[in-house]
Amino acid sequence: MTRHIRWQILLIVLGAVLVAVLLAYLALKYTTVLRPGYGGTYVEGAIGSPQYVNPLLSGYNQTDRDICALVFSGLTRMSERGEVVPDMARGWDVSPDGLTYTFYLRSNLFWHDGTPLTADDVLFTIQLLQDPTFPGSPDLGLTLWHMVTAEKLDRRTVRFTLAEPYAPFLDYTTVGIVPAHVLTGTLPSELPGASFNLNPIGSGPFQLEEIQAEEGAITAVTLKLAPTYYRDRPYIDRVQFRFYPSFQTALNAFEAGEVEAISRVPAADIDRARAVPNLSLFSTHMARYSMILLNQQRDDLPFFREAEVRQALLYAIDRQGIIDRVYRGYAIVPDSPVMPGTWAYKDDVKEYDYDPDLAEQTLNDAGWFRQAVGDRIRRKQGAWFEFTLLASSQPDKTAVAQEIAEEWRTLGISVTVQTASAIEVRQALEMREFDAILVDLTAPGDPDPYPLWHETQVSSGQNYSGFVHRRISEVIEQARVVNSRNMREELYYEFQDLFAEEVPALLLSIPVYTYGVDSSVNGVQIGPLTYPSDRFRTIGQWWIVPRRVFTSETEAGLP
Repeated sequence: MTRHIRWQILLIVLGAVLVAVLLAYLALKYTTVLRPGYGGTYVEGAIGSPQYVNPLLSGYNQTDRDICALVFSGLTRMSERGEVVPDMARGWDVSPDGLTYTFYLRSNLFWHDGTPLTADDVLFTIQLLQDPTFPGSPDLGLTLWHMVTAEKLDRRTVRFTLAEPYAPFLDYTTVGIVPAHVLTGTLPSELPGASFNLNPIGSGPFQLEEIQAEEGAITAVTLKLAPTYYRDRPYIDRVQFRFYPSFQTALNAFEAGEVEAISRVPAADIDRARAVPNLSLFSTHMARYSMILLNQQRDDLPFFREAEVRQALLYAIDRQGIIDRVYRGYAIVPDSPVMPGTWAYKDDVKEYDYDPDLAEQTLNDAGWFRQAVGDRIRRKQGAWFEFTLLASSQPDKTAVAQEIAEEWRTLGISVTVQTASAIEVRQALEMREFDAILVDLTAPGDPDPYPLWHETQVSSGQNYSGFVHRRISEVIEQARVVNSRNMREELYYEFQDLFAEEVPALLLSIPVYTYGVDSSVNGVQIGPLTYPSDRFRTIGQWWIVPRRVFTSETEAGLP
């Protein structure tokens, strides 16, 4: 009996030694690493307040766009390279003549209330957009949709037929789809007053859980994981938006531990944000240009019609210096009217680095001289080089305009800066009532430059500067009707080279968007943004709750 107990003790001791040896070996060869785990609530401080959590009405309010990006889905979505990729549609076909687009819906689509999502919902949404009384944003392409015939081929197949070929059409299929079974009976004109706007039922990765309000004002919106979502499950269980009147109050909330992120950090406040512990800043450029348009349809402004003069005006602007001084470096200097990083961007076009000496020589070569010693203003054939530069009264826009005007004055150009409200500047732009005007223009999605630079758009379109160039018009006209990606790319490359040579507008800067996130939130990545809400493109890979994994040092990335 005693011998039997001794053997048991010996076996236990030997087992313990073997376990210790094994653990020591594993400790030498393996390690534990943190991997994404499921769960947790992501809390973001947003500036403003939601009004319409409805993708058809969200175009005027960034907060609405942010929430809709998580709650709703479209047939397609836009990648960071400006490419249209499948979303609720698993794919599509385009007819050889470019007139017919057939979309095939995924088989596992459901609304957040469990109702199947079908072709009927797609048709219902398009019919709302096509109704003359629909009150949504022009960004949705309402004019285009009025010329499209939409039909249901079966439960999961929809066909769109265009009146004429239009290659950028796919951009418009990114619009969020709304549920027919909820909104049927609501007239398009009644949509702004519908209860659906604050009780949305979508098909995106998150669904509405709760709206909190105090004294009639919405203070927070909480979204929870949607079990019906058709793509991979995000790691985060909940997303909560808390609303603040300004960046300063949102940053105070971050420092107090109320939120884990700030939706936008203005350039003027970057230094303060950098000093906040655990606040990681993510920056990328937006699909927007700041530029000066020159009115080339006015007989009293003959200089703007000369390409050499436009080139000289651009050479004379210290664009990087202005970005550093006014925007604290949070913008980039553009050389092309096509967004950097997108599929049609050409990275070797002619550049206009700051060179006042070359600007002076170019003006002289074009015949714009100071006619006598002591003349401060250039003239040519009796015409004086003088004009007014109109800009918004916003401090940063006024500062940019003043700096540029001073640089031009040193060249012998008489420039008067005039400021007005943003609405008045927009009105002057649309009425063509300006000499030169400093504006911001968005460049979302497809790089189609037709609205801004085709000669047919001078009078009633968006060719506000009145620029006319036959070859540019031919190139961009052809690019919007061919379906071949390679052919379109070649045409847009030619357009960019021509644009760089002709300088129909003075491209000044592309704004940089900065997003602040607590260091405890992992996996955050943002690429180029069409809209700020695109920062949520990769939210499926964000994680808060860690999962400890036993792995080899090589797998863990250790030396």
